[in-house]
Amino acid sequence: MRTRSESEKGSESESESESGVMQGRVREEEALVVVRAEDRALMARVQAGDEAAFGVLMERWERPVKSVIGRIVLNASEAEELAQETMVRVWQQREKFQAGAEVRPWVLAIAVNLARNRLRWWRRRPEVALEDWCAAGEGERERGGEGESGSRGVGGDLERKERAGAVSDAIAALPVELREAIVLFEFEEMSQAEIAVTVGASVKAVEARVARAREKLRVALRRWV
Repeated sequence: MRTRSESEKGSESESESESGVMQGRVREEEALVVVRAEDRALMARVQAGDEAAFGVLMERWERPVKSVIGRIVLNASEAEELAQETMVRVWQQREKFQAGAEVRPWVLAIAVNLARNRLRWWRRRPEVALEDWCAAGEGERERGGEGESGSRGVGGDLERKERAGAVSDAIAALPVELREAIVLFEFEEMSQAEIAVTVGASVKAVEARVARAREKLRVALRRWV
């Protein structure tokens, strides 16, 4: 009786692994389709003046909105305030939402515009240094690794915090349009088409911004690559 070779067994194992990955991706895509449909249904109710639906929409989007704004303006307290303002604008501008459109790019477009305006306002205040503006974000960044020491020990925890700080600094040093693109692409995992809608640019422009941001980050973070 012929037995399978080790190579045949290995190929079969790799095939099963690839199949599992594919199935996982399909499930993620199906879940995303469901989430998008739920968002559109909620937004339709919001447009009809349903405050309960608006409350649900707020719960779904407040944290992502705050995360995006925080990475753009680099200030935790400002991010909190602007996230609340974003949701107020969503309610006030609900009639402008086009039925059938994707909710996420529309909501994040409001958030990004508010973040841009706040940065412009801040830059018109020469009496206050940019370092002061970013100071509120430093504490958040330093606290980011708390409770994660685990089995890697203190040394690994410190290195992880240093690495996270370097990434934050590198992103903060990017021009705003590049920072917006890379935050939405890498952290929010948005497609370039969605980002284009969010930031009001062409898909080609977004593609170029993401590429430029990645190159600048690669250079700034070459120690960690």
